[in-house]
Amino acid sequence: MDYVSALVPPVVMAVFFIGVVRVIVKTQGGTAKAKEDAAVDAALARVEGAPKTSAGDA
Repeated sequence: MDYVSALVPPVVMAVFFIGVVRVIVKTQGGTAKAKEDAAVDAALARVEGAPKTSAGDA
């Protein structure tokens, strides 16, 4: 029975990891994708439009 107790933790971790990957893949795209893309585009526009200052100006 030692082999069963040795195999249980890796099997549980593998099942959990597969579940996490499936959730990540399922949540990509869809209706949330446009909202997420718009948020990233807005953040990038803010960063690109911010005035450039150097560390020595302070």
